[in-house]
Amino acid sequence: MKPSSSQLALSVGRRVAMACVAALLLAAGFWTSWGTAQHVLLSKGREHGTLSVTECGDTACTGTYDPEGPVGPRAGAPIERSVAVKKGRDYEVVLKPGTGELVRAGSSGALLAWVPLGGALLLAAPVVGGGLRLTRTGWATALAGAVLLAGAFFAL
Repeated sequence: MKPSSSQLALSVGRRVAMACVAALLLAAGFWTSWGTAQHVLLSKGREHGTLSVTECGDTACTGTYDPEGPVGPRAGAPIERSVAVKKGRDYEVVLKPGTGELVRAGSSGALLAWVPLGGALLLAAPVVGGGLRLTRTGWATALAGAVLLAGAFFAL
């Protein structure tokens, strides 16, 4: 039996809606990650250094920032407080241009910057697998998100 035009329109509408939801999740995850990742991945020409964390507040940790080169150390340099930043430790950092804020550098900083994208991949996986009925693509999406999150966890 041939599907009616209304059944066909409903099927196409469902697939378009699910594709839009998945695309929105992935775009939001990428956009959120790119805010920090751009400073880590495209760090050539930016100020690099080491941060020795001495104090942590509710939203930020501060410490002595020692940039590479002839400029001397500066006290009170802020970095966003997260599970990856602990008082009494030293971190490789990059200075965000135009601000005094620091972000973690190196491979651990890159993995931590992409954590929102990993979460978005995990959220989009059921939409892709179930809503779009692309089971293998859904599993691949979930696996990519899980690998990214696991890599960030072990980079701590």
